[in-house]
Amino acid sequence: MRAGRLRNKVTIQEKSVTLSAEGEEVVTWVNVATVWAGVEPLTGREYAIASAEYAEVTTRVVMRYRPGVVPEQRVVFGEHTYNVRSVIDPDMRHKELQLMCDEVLA
Repeated sequence: MRAGRLRNKVTIQEKSVTLSAEGEEVVTWVNVATVWAGVEPLTGREYAIASAEYAEVTTRVVMRYRPGVVPEQRVVFGEHTYNVRSVIDPDMRHKELQLMCDEVLA
């Protein structure tokens, strides 16, 4: 993997659920790691659900291999937050990861 492709600093986060004093679930996102990655927008589309319009952008995030990255996590890049939908280890060589993500913009 060429290092020049990894020019964006991103943060990987995972969900943490705790209970408040009233017994309600409180969801927070905890930083797991900050790594260099390539952020590559792939497709975009607009759609309407329940009379609200949304835009969805599918993005690939390429990074060096890191164990423990799973689809329940998310990637933060600047003001953008991407939900990880799948984690691909090309050729199962543990050299790089490709995270297929989507960003939903309301």
